[in-house]
Amino acid sequence: MRLKALPLLAILAAAPLLAFADVPSPKIGQVELAQPLPLPYDVNANAQADVDAALARAKATGKRVIIDLGGNWCGDCRVFAGILDVPAVKKFVDAHFEVVQVNVGRYDTNLDIPARFGLEKPHAAPTTLIVSPQGKLLNADDLVALKDARSMTPQAVADWLAHWAAPAGKA
Repeated sequence: MRLKALPLLAILAAAPLLAFADVPSPKIGQVELAQPLPLPYDVNANAQADVDAALARAKATGKRVIIDLGGNWCGDCRVFAGILDVPAVKKFVDAHFEVVQVNVGRYDTNLDIPARFGLEKPHAAPTTLIVSPQGKLLNADDLVALKDARSMTPQAVADWLAHWAAPAGKA
């Protein structure tokens, strides 16, 4: 009886890995980011309403949600936003994610957004949350991977995003 259970245990142990199988990353090549870099965070936005709307769209489309917590003062946040505007990255992100950019000021604004996903206030910018359409935080151990976006290539950012993109039909 124990020997028959081993293959089942192996399959069950691998299941979490299968849920996060990488989607092929777009090939970016050499690009120059548009200048000046974007100022992506609307200080007057209703962050709760924006997150709710992104989650509603995600439920309808089966996409995951990128919640980008940052501020216009942050160079890495602006570089990340610039990379999101690169046509090949934009096409990929639009196909796999709903995106909402949330101004967190100097870590003193809209802190109810990270708290909603069980997080204390951000300690790096950008802090990037990948959320399922059901509202589950998927990258709790990888929130600040883009905090050094200025030192990353657009391809490296696209590769990171591809890791978190849902394969077709799975969010």
